[in-house]
Amino acid sequence: MTSAPVRDPLADHLITPQNAAFLFIDYQPSQLATVRSMDPSLLLKNAVSTVKTIKTFGVPVVHSTINVANGQGPTLPELDELLADDKPLDRTTVNSWEDIEFLQAVRATGRRKLITCALWTEVCMAFTALDALRDGYEIYPVVDAIAGTSPDWARQETVPAIVEIVLTDRLLKE
Repeated sequence: MTSAPVRDPLADHLITPQNAAFLFIDYQPSQLATVRSMDPSLLLKNAVSTVKTIKTFGVPVVHSTINVANGQGPTLPELDELLADDKPLDRTTVNSWEDIEFLQAVRATGRRKLITCALWTEVCMAFTALDALRDGYEIYPVVDAIAGTSPDWARQETVPAIVEIVLTDRLLKE
């Protein structure tokens, strides 16, 4: 059996360490305290393993927090320790994509595939992802390391139908 030639890790349509960046948004005590769509301790465990994996592969990280300067608390210690080389960009906007420094940091990576973790799913994750998609980026949320304030985000029985609607009716229409 003959193997195919090694694919170009920069141009590949699949995610590679050379063509992706990691967006890590709002893993702070105040956000974690209001998570209802999954167990917060499992969420934290999954976020830690995600960051460890990202760091192992050398994927560039854009680390962001919201309102630390106004008392929202810094990144959770378990995660902050792993991200010591990735100083968080503290913003006041709910949507990270509307923060100039955040957007500059994303663009500076030169990567178009964005692996994302953000709290909360229904706000910080959704707004950033929708704006990034609009700007031509590919978004890959780490679904077991993100969560929302509503238990509705854990309703797995509706996921296939919603994905089909979004893909067919929203994203793939010209």
